[in-house]
Amino acid sequence: MGFLGLAGLSLAGGSRRGVSDLLPFLKGPDDPEVPNEIVQKIMSERFGSREIKRGHVTLDMPPLAEDGRVVPVAIESDLPMTPDSYVKAVYLIVDHNPDPLVTVFHLTPAFERVKIETRIKMKRTCWIRAIVETNNDELWADYMKVETTLNGCG
Repeated sequence: MGFLGLAGLSLAGGSRRGVSDLLPFLKGPDDPEVPNEIVQKIMSERFGSREIKRGHVTLDMPPLAEDGRVVPVAIESDLPMTPDSYVKAVYLIVDHNPDPLVTVFHLTPAFERVKIETRIKMKRTCWIRAIVETNNDELWADYMKVETTLNGCG
């Protein structure tokens, strides 16, 4: 079983220009806007100018998280996990958390499949981004807007 649950990491940053102007390569027609300079910096530092395509990733969360202190998250991918082609990292970004890069899972081909289940904290209603990075530097994503009624970040 390829189940894994880990704790999180964080970053911060800043700029005054429109974030969507800075990263036009990241947004497809149905993808959420990059909401602020912190998320823009995380995505620039982690992914550079590589295209993030939608697909091969499923982000499963409740659309309404009544308690932002404990929000269940499941991330799966149908990408292969072989020595020649595998998912090497899974990033979970919560757009409006104080530290938006909630966690990064580092994987190896030893995992038979990508299936991650964990719980996170959410400050408020926002977009959640699950982005997988392959050993061939491809980026795939799924997005979900989750509403929360109770602030889980203090």
